[in-house]
Amino acid sequence: MERFRRIPLFIIASLLVGLKTYLVYRFYFNLSFESVFQEIIIFINAFAFSFFVFSIGVWFKKKRQKKFIYITTIAMTFILIANLMYYRNFTDFITLPTLMQVNNAGDLGGSILSLFHFEDIILILDVALIFYLGKREIFPIQPFSTLFKRRILAVAFSFLALNMVLAELERPMLFKRGFDREYLVKNVGLYTFHGYDAFITATMQSKRIFADGSEFNEIEEYVKDSVEESQNAEQSIDLEGIAEGKNIVYIAFESAQEFVINRELHGEEITPFLNELIEDSYYFDNYYHQTALGKTSDHEFLMDNSLYPLPNSAAFFTHSQNEYYALPEIIKEQKGYNSYVFHANNASFWNRNVMYESLGYDEFFDVESYDFTKEDTIGWGLNDKMYFEQSVDILKEQEDPFYAKFITLTNHFPFDIPEEEASLDPYESDSVTLNQYFQTVRYTDEAIEDFMNKMKEEGLYEDTIFIIGGDHYGVPSYHNEALGEYLGKEITPFEDVKLQKVPFIIHIPGHEDDRTISTLAGQIDYKPTILNMLGIELEEDIRFGSNIFDKPSDRKDFIAFRDGRVVGKDYVYASGVCYDNETGEPVEEETACEDIREQATKELNYSDEIIYGDLLRFYDFESGEVIEAEEEQDE
Repeated sequence: MERFRRIPLFIIASLLVGLKTYLVYRFYFNLSFESVFQEIIIFINAFAFSFFVFSIGVWFKKKRQKKFIYITTIAMTFILIANLMYYRNFTDFITLPTLMQVNNAGDLGGSILSLFHFEDIILILDVALIFYLGKREIFPIQPFSTLFKRRILAVAFSFLALNMVLAELERPMLFKRGFDREYLVKNVGLYTFHGYDAFITATMQSKRIFADGSEFNEIEEYVKDSVEESQNAEQSIDLEGIAEGKNIVYIAFESAQEFVINRELHGEEITPFLNELIEDSYYFDNYYHQTALGKTSDHEFLMDNSLYPLPNSAAFFTHSQNEYYALPEIIKEQKGYNSYVFHANNASFWNRNVMYESLGYDEFFDVESYDFTKEDTIGWGLNDKMYFEQSVDILKEQEDPFYAKFITLTNHFPFDIPEEEASLDPYESDSVTLNQYFQTVRYTDEAIEDFMNKMKEEGLYEDTIFIIGGDHYGVPSYHNEALGEYLGKEITPFEDVKLQKVPFIIHIPGHEDDRTISTLAGQIDYKPTILNMLGIELEEDIRFGSNIFDKPSDRKDFIAFRDGRVVGKDYVYASGVCYDNETGEPVEEETACEDIREQATKELNYSDEIIYGDLLRFYDFESGEVIEAEEEQDE
């Protein structure tokens, strides 16, 4: 016992924090482990980094050493808990650019509180214990000899080196796969991931400074050869120009996933109105959201620009001052359309008040445009029914033809709804999130029905084309066990990819040629689809999507996600495994997914280069020529 009490406090602290870190990795995060080797690596990296950081304290004198131990314990605990809260909502890890979005936290309200679980109290017990041990000096805090310091530092670096070697063996070229944050955390740990993220962020921020336009030539060639060739493709359904002169309304159905469509709960349809609307509309049942950390703002970015979201931040925040050639700007320039956004949230949320100007929107009707009290709110803000009611009153005063985007709020995590407002009983499972999700989905379905009826009452219905789409997933994979019980199947990585489908409906009043279409498509395809429906042919444009009504054989054969997953026509790549898209079973041929993975990676990288370097400022969209940096400065 006496020998045990001779162990320095910094070692005890590193063991306690390392153990806590491992417990969070293993039992709090929903990480997938394919082998015992991965289990060993995550155990090592939890303790390796903790020991390395606390060992720095040996270089301080006694008083500062104790303070360093306290501060380090608190800091590492804060990082761990903050990531856990974030993970429970987004099934992802915090990146440095997301810290710039901290002003969004004020709107989270009950969302943050719902992310705390009772068992989380265990994550601060070691903090209290370390402070107690330090105060009572049960374990020594003392000056150390130079030899001891050097030996401790050598041991600490050895542990880190071992971790890196094992990580490289398990996942070669790991740091070249920065898009897959789960792999980074599993192999090198959360804290090392944050260091890597800071380096990458600094590197990317410098790209705009050194960009001169020459980077654009290769990208332009790729777009013309691989994407724009589909402009002349034969269309399976020819709707070119059908929207010309008509109003276009897009409704972003917050957090709506495709699995709720035409499904029941307690013997009742979850989305009765949308189910009925689909029978008189074009419905795409193989349409994927492709958002990343920016969630709803990423979906807007994708659809307005046909560019991919960024891998570790939200472009709405970090690149709102870039030059874009977005949908609102094009349709105003080509067809004289005014563009409006209706969203009963703060104008600064997701930096929309700045980004919308860059995208070319004429006006943003934010929360200040609506009249309501606290009793009229559900979850994040004004309830969707009152929101649509007042939005139509505003819309009818606008000059047409117009393009109007509506972003709903009620069906937002944590899906809280007063009992008297719910017309569907909650689901019963271990997941409160899933239990409440169906109720708020139903509420927004009813709100959209009310909206359509009011558009008819105001005489706006017949001359308007309505598009309804889910912006991103609603139920994080953290709740896949409960969701699997509802769906009656195990949620494998393959099934989890399939759950990223969101509803996409195009309703054209008076148009009878309607059907359900299973074309593989995603949010990247929205911009070219709307332009085609408006009869706008752009000879020069930089986009990565294509018209959703083109023949499937003439379209790209993959949908890319920011986390490295890819859905192809024949194969699906997820969690390092290639699956047969028809059977959902892993395929034996290791190279089966290689082609779509390479193509997806190339497109994602090209899109990143455009955004990070602000390369569209070097492109003349009339002539299709790249402007040299010197010419841009002269202008």
